[in-house]
Amino acid sequence: MQAPTHPMLQRTGAALLALVLAGCCLCTGLITAPAARADEWRDKQYWLAESGITKAWEVSKGAGVKVAVIDSGVDAGHPDLKGAIVGGYDASGSGQPDGQKSVGAKPEHGTLVATMLAGRGHQPAGATPTPTPGPAAQAPDGIMGVAPEAQILAVSTWLGSPNPSGKSDQDQIPEAVRWAVDNGAKVINISLGSTTPEWPQSWDAAFLYAEQKDVVIVAAAGNRIGGNTQVGAPATIPGVLTVAGLDRTGTASVDASSQGISIGVAAPAQNLLGGLPGGGYAEWAGTSGSTPIVAGVAALIRSKWPAMTAEQVINRIVSTAKDAGPPGKDPLYGYGILNAEAALKADVPEAKANPLGTIAEWIRVHRRGNPATPTPVPSADVPSAAPMLPNPTVPAAEAPSRRDTAIGAAVVIGFALLFVAIIAAAAVQLRRAARDPVLAASDDAETGAFEKVDSGRKPQHYPASE
Repeated sequence: MQAPTHPMLQRTGAALLALVLAGCCLCTGLITAPAARADEWRDKQYWLAESGITKAWEVSKGAGVKVAVIDSGVDAGHPDLKGAIVGGYDASGSGQPDGQKSVGAKPEHGTLVATMLAGRGHQPAGATPTPTPGPAAQAPDGIMGVAPEAQILAVSTWLGSPNPSGKSDQDQIPEAVRWAVDNGAKVINISLGSTTPEWPQSWDAAFLYAEQKDVVIVAAAGNRIGGNTQVGAPATIPGVLTVAGLDRTGTASVDASSQGISIGVAAPAQNLLGGLPGGGYAEWAGTSGSTPIVAGVAALIRSKWPAMTAEQVINRIVSTAKDAGPPGKDPLYGYGILNAEAALKADVPEAKANPLGTIAEWIRVHRRGNPATPTPVPSADVPSAAPMLPNPTVPAAEAPSRRDTAIGAAVVIGFALLFVAIIAAAAVQLRRAARDPVLAASDDAETGAFEKVDSGRKPQHYPASE
C-alpha cells in the first residue's frame, strides 16, 4: 500500500470527504440520558468485561496519558467527560479554536468516540461521589471509557461534506496530527477512513513526525456497509495500528468492518454505546467505535509503562491478541481479537521493530527520487536514521594482464587481414568483368529488374526474383 499523489487522488478528494465518516460509523438509534437507568447503561457496555478491560483496570486506568481524538470535535460539556478534556485545536478552520465545537457531516461523531475512550461516567444529582471506577466500583450512570483516567485532546476536523472554510482533508489531517504530537499526545485516535488505500503525499511528513516522536496512532479499518470493502487510508499507513470490527458473537462483522493486510487487531464494533453532544447517548456500530477501545488500551499501557516505546506498545497489543480465523495474521482479524487483560498483565518479549511496519521505510522506498517528498522539520531530540547503504568506495586500478593484451592484438591483425582479402577479391572480380560483357549487366533503377542477354536475341526484362 503505496501511493504518490496523482490526478486521480485529487479527483477522489471529494469522495474521500464524503465517505470518511460514513465508512466507519453506523449510528443505529439515539437515546436520551434520562431514558434508562444506570444499570441498563452498564449492561450495554459488554466490551468492558468481554475484552478484558475491567481486569486491566486492576493494573492501569490511563492516568497521566494524553490521547488526541482527531474527529468532528468533542463536547466537553457532556457529563461523562467532565474533567477529561485538557486541550484542543480546530484544524478545520470552521470550528472553535479549542476543538470543542461539533462540526462536519456527523457532528456527534467525535463525542461518541471520546466517551468510549475516556468517559468517566457521572453521579446522579445529589448522590454521594464514588472513587474512580474500577472492577469493584462502577459509576452509577453514563458511559465508562476504556481509559477513564486518561486525558483527551479534542482536535476538530470538518469531513463528510463541503467545508465552509475550504480546507480539505489533505490539509486538515496532517495539521491535526502535528498539533497533537506537539501538544503532548502519546496516543492518537483516528476513527476516520476512506475508500481508497492511497493517501495524499501531504500526509507523509506528519505521520513520519508522529513516528519519530514515539506516538501510537490507532485508526479505523472502515465498514463494508459504508463502502469500505477493503481497508482505506489512513489505516493503510505503515506503523499505524489498524482496528477491525467484531459482531456481538465475537466474529468478524460483515457490515461493521472491512478487510486488509494492514489490520493489526480486532475489537467489538456492534451494539456499542456512546455519548452525544448535549448530554445524550446513542447506540451505534462500526470500526469508529472499535478504534477508541483499542486506543484506550494503548493509553492503559502507556500509563503503566511510561518509558515503553510506541512500537513496544503496539507489539504488546497485537502479540497478546487471541488468534482468530486462519492461524496467524490474516486480513479479517489481523493478529487476533483484543485481550486487554493480557496486554496489561502478560509477559511479552521485547520486539525489535514495530510489527506493523514503519512509515519512514515506506517513504524511503516509495517516494525515492520524488522531489516533492515532504520531510519533517529537523528536531534536536530526534536522532537521524542510520544510513541504509555503505559509503561509496573508489575501486583500485589494476594493471592489464598479458593475456588481455595478446587477445586485443590478435583481433586487430585479424580485421586487417580480412580487409586485405576483400580488396583482393574485388580486384579479381573487376578483371573478370572487363573480359566478359555478360557479367557487366547494370541495375534498372526504375523497374528493379536485371537485364539478361541471350545470344541472337533482343534484350528482355525479367523480375529480379528470377
